Order: sequence, then structure tokens, then C-alpha cells
Amino acid sequence: MATIEFLYDFGSPASYVAHHRLKGIAARTGAAVVHRPVLLGGVFKATGNSAPMTVPAKGRYTAHDLLRFAARDGVPFSFNPHFPINTITLMRLAAALEDDPRYLRYVDAAFDAMWRTPRNLGDGHEVAALLAAAGFDPAATLALAEAAKDRLRAATDAAVARGVFGAPTFFVAGEMWFGQDRLDWVEAAAA
Repeated sequence: MATIEFLYDFGSPASYVAHHRLKGIAARTGAAVVHRPVLLGGVFKATGNSAPMTVPAKGRYTAHDLLRFAARDGVPFSFNPHFPINTITLMRLAAALEDDPRYLRYVDAAFDAMWRTPRNLGDGHEVAALLAAAGFDPAATLALAEAAKDRLRAATDAAVARGVFGAPTFFVAGEMWFGQDRLDWVEAAAA
């Protein structure tokens, strides 16, 4: 059985679309999907890259293209009116919860709160509500975020060392693909 490594940041709408598309790929191929959180801002800083939205024409095209992919694949998607949102706490929580059996419940809840039913996840009260709704004790879970900052930094540095320059990025058998629009290639490699 193949393994698909999925490097993501909740602030990336393309990562959200990929997260949902990967569920179908896993079902069709039997591949295991391993979600690996990285801090996209850290990746951008280390590589000199920037978000597509920083180039107006590219930002407009990317937004339209994401809507096309989401519609084609039945992924509910809404642009977040609070975007951009600093995701450092959300991503530290992801790093802290990676070994928790409820990790994917958190990943689903955070992605959906960012891009399906958009909430201001830059607001601590909204993050606490998200955690509670996903079955976590908000205070206890939020306390894990600060302790996970080195783990997230190490994961981000390791991703950059592997050639990652943005999110989503995927690895299958050591080969890298960037962007949710490359998932057909990822599926073929996983099959």
C-alpha cells in the first residue's frame, strides 16, 4: 500500500480542496494519507516564495481555478472573509495533536471552519469554540500549542530541506508534487 504525505497549512485554500480530494484518492487507491503540518509563512520566508494573492492577476486566476476544482469534485468551498488569517496557533495545534488519535478530527474541523463555513480563526474565542465542537478540551488543548512550536518549526525546516516551497505539497515514494491541481499525478503514483 502506498503512502501519500500531504504537507499543508490551514491558511491555504488549495490545501483545503486537496484535503477533501485526497479522501477520494485514498478510497480509490487504498493509499494511506499522512497529514504533515507546516507553517506556510515559514516556508515562504525560507524559499523566497509568496502567496499567489500577492500578484493580483495570479490571485484572481487562482481563486477562480480553486472554485472550478471544488465544484468539479463536490468540495463545499467559500472564501473566508477574514482572510488572510495568521495560522500559527492553528498549525502549532496540528503539530501538537499529530500523535493524538483525534488528530484528523481536528484537521477536518479546522479546514472546514476556515474554508467551508468560514470563521475568524485568528480570534482565540473562535479557535476555542472549534476545539470544543471537535471534542477537545479548549484550555488543555490550547496549552499544547506553545509547547509544539519547536516541533512545527522542525517540520517546516525539514519540508524546505526536501524542496517544499508552498502548500499543498505531496510526496509519494520520495517524489514530490506541488498544488492540488497535481492530484491526478499523485493518484497515479499511489495506484
